[in-house]
Amino acid sequence: MPPRPPTIFAIIASSILFYSIAAVPSLATGDPKAGRKKALECQTCHGLDGVSKLPEAPNLSGQVETYLVKALNDYKSGARTNEMMSLVAPTLSDGDIADLAAWYASIEVTVQKPR
Repeated sequence: MPPRPPTIFAIIASSILFYSIAAVPSLATGDPKAGRKKALECQTCHGLDGVSKLPEAPNLSGQVETYLVKALNDYKSGARTNEMMSLVAPTLSDGDIADLAAWYASIEVTVQKPR
């Protein structure tokens, strides 16, 4: 039996899939080593190891890289505000953000059961 020609549904579905994948911007992964160097400026609040040194600053170690990129971009654009981050984030390039996110995401976090 010869193969059937594709149905209109199959053509539409494959077109939607192709264009939805093509429309997603690539998520350039940063360089953790470069991020570690850039994190020297972040260590006062977040620590070089990503463990917060101030009660009002969040821990960054082990966070999901895409979350960190989004959070930094939101601070940079003003979509998210914080007294300190609203000053710092606008000075970061896209590469800085990618590198910092890669560094903090690369830090392994271990959890121990409380005694």
